[in-house]
Amino acid sequence: MRITVFGAAGGVGARVVAEALSRGHEVTAVVRSRARFGELPAAAYPRTGDARNADDVAALATGQDVVISATRPAPGQEHELVTGTKALLAGLAGTDVRLLVVGGAATLTVPGTGGRTVVEDPDFPPAWRDIALACAGQLEVCRAETDVDWAYVSPPAFLEPGERTGAYRLGTDELLVGAQGESRISVEDLAVALVDEAERPRHHRARFTVGY
Repeated sequence: MRITVFGAAGGVGARVVAEALSRGHEVTAVVRSRARFGELPAAAYPRTGDARNADDVAALATGQDVVISATRPAPGQEHELVTGTKALLAGLAGTDVRLLVVGGAATLTVPGTGGRTVVEDPDFPPAWRDIALACAGQLEVCRAETDVDWAYVSPPAFLEPGERTGAYRLGTDELLVGAQGESRISVEDLAVALVDEAERPRHHRARFTVGY
């Protein structure tokens, strides 16, 4: 497959690039500055581009099978998630290129709470509220799109670097909680789930979540 990854040098994006390359896919790794080319694997095709620019998206998606967006805005720039997602969808409009968006857990419902979402939980950290609300807006933008074949992945409550096990569970709109009461996955296994979805599409114009 031919896969374009925006945010290719970030925490999630770098692992998606590595996972896709390990499976023999052709990966175009997109960063905003050439200064970050040195952080990309030699086997990837390095490109500069901005996911917030629909023309960049269209150019970097030409001839590709899938675009994966793993970008994250800097603190104080959370609104860029929504504008960037609109640009991604606009850049892919009228094409057969699939879009996989790495989003947030904010709007997942918490098991046993009668439908309360993660961001509505009384213990939700205030420092994460702005990015959580931006992720909620990002999902709304996707759900309004009926032309592009998109899928939006919500990670569990805790997403941290760790071990690649290749094992995970899939869900839809409810937070996945493991046997020990934790909602988590490693960034490495999130990358596995994303490349699995790229290879074997199961979610079309829908949100899904992953976890252990």
